[in-house]
Amino acid sequence: MIKGGANNRDVKKINRIRTMRSIFACERISQPELAAKVGNSWPTVLQNVKELMEMGLVQEVGTFESTGGRKAKAFAPVRNARYAVGLEITQNHIGAVLVDLSGELVRFERKKRPLERCDAYAAGLAELVKSLLEKEGCPTETVLGVGISLPGILDRDEKTLVYSHALGLRGVPVEEFSRCIPFPCRFINDANAAGLAEIRGRENLHSLVYLSLSNSVGGSIFTGGSLYAGEHLRAGEFGHMTLVPDGRPCYCGKRGCVDAYCSAKVLSALTGGNLALFFDGLRAGDRTLQAAWDEYLAHLAVAVNNLRMIFDCDVIVGGYVGGFLSEFGAPLRELLARHNTFEPDSSYLKFSRYQLESSALGAALVHIESFIQSL
Repeated sequence: MIKGGANNRDVKKINRIRTMRSIFACERISQPELAAKVGNSWPTVLQNVKELMEMGLVQEVGTFESTGGRKAKAFAPVRNARYAVGLEITQNHIGAVLVDLSGELVRFERKKRPLERCDAYAAGLAELVKSLLEKEGCPTETVLGVGISLPGILDRDEKTLVYSHALGLRGVPVEEFSRCIPFPCRFINDANAAGLAEIRGRENLHSLVYLSLSNSVGGSIFTGGSLYAGEHLRAGEFGHMTLVPDGRPCYCGKRGCVDAYCSAKVLSALTGGNLALFFDGLRAGDRTLQAAWDEYLAHLAVAVNNLRMIFDCDVIVGGYVGGFLSEFGAPLRELLARHNTFEPDSSYLKFSRYQLESSALGAALVHIESFIQSL
């Protein structure tokens, strides 16, 4: 009897969450359309709608035009009912986003701030969060929390940054970053966070691989819609797959890693460390930079094709370089079609929807999703 009651509660919770997601996926929705979308009878959906309205998450917004019978009520999401903040910490910058309950980006800022292990840096993170909320007029009681993305490996309890080459840290308590922030904080690897941002709203993608091409190469794996972390929390370390045996030296101490051929630094090193200048040069027809880009894409195509052969799912390429692929990535598609063992196809390749904000956005979404799952 107890078991049956628990199962019934689980079903009610699942239906309530599905109802909320359906409403939040549109600007407004009618009673019949909502019932059809959720797949429940209208009395069941109505009960969930009433509960969501009592929580202040959904509102009634008039009616739709009649098609012959009674006018159907219209329901809409209250997107500003809750907010979450996301921070991305890198060696020289801090990215900050504010997202609403639908997961939509409300504000994004990126500030140059070299990492320091000191009170002033921790206080600066808290001040950035405060400033972000004040600029949008967000009441503190609507803030679910702050997600913080870090370029490194975290332990299972999110209490220790086990190792970060990018930050030059090892065994650092994450409380060093959050101690001044007056909201609940969650921590996540930067590539995993970016993958969460990319999979959001892609309802047809239940499994995918995300490849991040920033100043180091990383990635994340999603199967059945969930993040796969691996036995040692190192899944998605695509930067350290061997691309060229005994090839270029990698920062990890090995040779021939993907990172040595496909990190953003491979390109930005040719333009004084400024990646945007590299692509400006491509637009201007610089032949030296074009040759470097062709070589880069040749190596990237091998890496992406390998991921496709291993995981047999869509591959999203993001990170700093990924943000430029919608403009410069056509040759990559051609290379992938030639590499494909099974058919001359590269439609599985997806380009990132974001440039610089993806990791911070994904970190914020951790709080949004946690709230939705708690309903």
